[in-house]
Amino acid sequence: MTISFLLLAAITIIGTAAAMSLKNAVHCVLALTLGLVGLAALYLQLGAQFIGLTQILVYVGAVAILAVFAIMMTRNRNQETASTESGSFRLSGTLTALLLFAVLAWAIFTGISPQALGGAQPEASVHEVGVALMQRFVLPLEIIGVLLTAALIGAGVLAIEEKEGNQ
Repeated sequence: MTISFLLLAAITIIGTAAAMSLKNAVHCVLALTLGLVGLAALYLQLGAQFIGLTQILVYVGAVAILAVFAIMMTRNRNQETASTESGSFRLSGTLTALLLFAVLAWAIFTGISPQALGGAQPEASVHEVGVALMQRFVLPLEIIGVLLTAALIGAGVLAIEEKEGNQ
């Protein structure tokens, strides 16, 4: 393992662990964003340019920033947030995480090796994917963009109406 891989893995683990442990929702989303950036850097280091750049554009550039805006627009400053953490929730969460880890570890160790799958994998460059999105799939891409914009505007309208109703 190289030092860069270990550094990126540490950034990813620290960011996601902070996202699970911090109390402030905005800080949690920002820590999750750090974890997602670390994951994207790992993809880029492994030579998966399309997945890495998609990770940055979609998750870091859209989802994480949208989550920060949604939290900031909808939180009520006059009310204290009630803490729902108790021992039973922590215990069930820990057991669920351990069970999921056991299932994933079993699947990894008993799974089929990549060499057994055989056959050449099709390879497309980021440029080829971009050309396909801008020529062949331009209509679905535009429809998704309009749908996401409408959802963001709708969330803003709902947040504004809710604040006006509270005053």
